[in-house]
Amino acid sequence: MNLFSARKIFTLITSRNYTCTTALHQPPNLHHFLQLSITQRSLPLAQQSHARVLTHGLQRNPFTATKLISAYALFNHPTKSRLVFDSIEPKNVYLWNSLINGHVKACVYNEAFKLFVEMCCCCDALPDEYTFSTMAKVSGEVGDLVAGKWVHGKSVRVGFVTDTVVANSLMSMYCKCGEFGECRKVFDEMPERNVGSWNVLIAGCGFDNGMLETAECMMRSGLKPDGFTVSSLLGLCGGEDVGELGYGRELHCYVVKYGLDLDLGSDVHLGCCLVDMYCRSGRVDLGRRVFERIKCRNVYAWTAMVNGYVQNGASDEGLILFWKMQVEDGVEPNRVSLVSVLPACISHAGLTGGKQIHGFAIRKEMNHDVSLCNALIDMYCKCGSLDFARRVFEDDSFCKDAISWSSMISGYGLHGRGEEAIVLYNKMLQLGIKPDMITIVGVLSACGRSGLVNEGLSVYSSATTDYGIKPTVEICACVVDLLSRSGELDRALNFIKMMPVEPGPSVWGALVTASVLHGNRDMQDLAYKFLIQLEPENPSNYISASNFHASSRRWDVVAETRTMMKDRGLKKTPGCSWISITGKTHSFYVADKVHPCCDSIYEMLDYLILVMKGAPDSNDLVEYSA
Repeated sequence: MNLFSARKIFTLITSRNYTCTTALHQPPNLHHFLQLSITQRSLPLAQQSHARVLTHGLQRNPFTATKLISAYALFNHPTKSRLVFDSIEPKNVYLWNSLINGHVKACVYNEAFKLFVEMCCCCDALPDEYTFSTMAKVSGEVGDLVAGKWVHGKSVRVGFVTDTVVANSLMSMYCKCGEFGECRKVFDEMPERNVGSWNVLIAGCGFDNGMLETAECMMRSGLKPDGFTVSSLLGLCGGEDVGELGYGRELHCYVVKYGLDLDLGSDVHLGCCLVDMYCRSGRVDLGRRVFERIKCRNVYAWTAMVNGYVQNGASDEGLILFWKMQVEDGVEPNRVSLVSVLPACISHAGLTGGKQIHGFAIRKEMNHDVSLCNALIDMYCKCGSLDFARRVFEDDSFCKDAISWSSMISGYGLHGRGEEAIVLYNKMLQLGIKPDMITIVGVLSACGRSGLVNEGLSVYSSATTDYGIKPTVEICACVVDLLSRSGELDRALNFIKMMPVEPGPSVWGALVTASVLHGNRDMQDLAYKFLIQLEPENPSNYISASNFHASSRRWDVVAETRTMMKDRGLKKTPGCSWISITGKTHSFYVADKVHPCCDSIYEMLDYLILVMKGAPDSNDLVEYSA
C-alpha cells in the first residue's frame, strides 16, 4: 500500500466514524497506519493516527504508545514523544527504550542520559541489554569516559555485561574515548564473541597496534571476516608502497571469493573503502571499476571517486564526475564532496567554478562548516582572489581554527603581502591560538617573498623557543629560502650545516634558486651535487644541472650528466601551463605548436618580447596590434 492510498483509506474511515466504530477501528489497523507513517516518513499520517488513537481511547495501550513514541522520534519531536510516554502508567522497559532511543536519534544526548538515570531510579522497569548498549553508544559518541564507565558498572551490577551486544557496545565506547586497554579487557572477559566483537577490536587497534595480527587471530578462532572487517583492514593498504597495494588486492579477492561484493548493491561502505584504497595507491582506473559496480551509489561513493581523481591530479575527470553526480544521478553533494572538489578548481585556476561551489554551500547553509571555509580560503588565495579569501575568513558565521589562520597567512605570503601576514600572525597569537608547523611555514614563506629577513628569523626563533615547535625540513627550507633570497648565501649555507634535521631536497632546491638569482655559480654547483645525490630518480635535477654546466661551457660535465640520466632510464615530463577562458581550458607545452591559434599566439609573444626589450617603433605597434 502506498502513502496516497493509505491516506485515502484513512480519510474514508475517519469520515464514516458515526456508522462504524468496531470493525475498522481495531488497534491492528491503527498499528498498520503508524508503521506506515514510520516507513514512509510521513509526519501528517503519524499525527492523524495519533488523533484516532485519542478518539478511541487507546492512548494507554503500551504497544500503540511505543509506536507513537518511535514515530515522533523519527521526525525529531522528542517533546511529543515525552507527552505520549507520560500518559502511560505503568511504564515498561520498551516504553523507556523507545523514549531514550528517540532522544538519541534527535542528538539530545543530555536528555537521554537524564532519562536513563530516571529509569534506573524507577521501580516499574529495569534497563535491559538494549538500554545498556544504547547508552554505551551515546557515551562513545560524546566522548564521555566517566559516563561510559558508569554505564559499564551499572551493566555489571544488573548482570548484562556478559551479553555480547552490550559488551560490543562497551568496547566501541572505550575505543572512541581513547581507552583501548579497557576495550581489550572487556573483550578478554567476554564468554562468547561474535564477528562484531572482533570487528570492534580490529577497528580500535589502529594501524600501528597490531590490526593485521588481530584479524589473523579472528580467523584462527573459526570466524570469517565480513565486510566491516575488510573495510577496516583496507585502511592499512594503499599509498606508494607496492606491497601495500598487493595486500589490498588480496583483500579484494577475498571479497569476491566469499561473495561480499554482492553487498555492493545495498551497502556501499565496502565499495567506498575499495575505491579509496585503489585511489590512494594511484590506481584510479581500478577504483573506477569498483565504483561502476556499486549499484546504489550514494553521496559517499561519488565523493570517494571524485576525491580519488582530484588527489591523483586528474582534475578534469573529477569535475566531470562531480557534475554527473548531480545531473545524471540526482545526488546532492555534502560538505565533504565540496571540500574534495575544490582543489580541482585550484589546479585549473577556476575561480568561476570555485565561486559556484561557494554559492551552492551558502544556499544549502553549509558555509558555517570550518573545514569547508578553510578549503574556500585556500581556493580563493590560490586562484588569485585574495579579497574573496579575506571575506570568507572575516565571516563570523564559522569558528576559526588554526588551519583557518594558517590558510589566510599562507595566502598573504603567496601574494607577496608579507607585512600583512605578520600582522595576522601576531593577531592569532594574541587570541591565544597556538601556531603549528604549517602556520610557521606560511609566515616564513611570506617573509621570504617580501624580503623581511629579520622578521622571519624572529618568527623562527619564537616558534622554536616559546612554542616548542621542533624545526622540520619544511621550516628549515623556508629559513634557507629567506636568507638566500636576500643575498646572504653564505649565512644560508652555514644554517644548513647547523640544521637540527637532515637537509632534504627542498632545502638544497631553495639554495639553487637563490644562487641562480644572485649569480653565485660555486654555490649553485654545490647545491646541484646534493640534489642529485638526494634525488637520483628526479630527471629535473639532471636537466637543470646539465643546463647550468652548459652555460659554463663545461661540456665534459654536461655529457657525464646526460649519460647518468640515460643510464637510469630517466625522461623528464615536459612542463605544461594552462588557462581557462569562457569555461574552456587551453593547455600549452614548451615550443607547443598544436593549438589552433598557434600563429596568433607566437605573433603576440614576439610583440611582447619587443615591449619588454624597450618601446617598439610605431610600425611594430601597428603590425602587432592589427
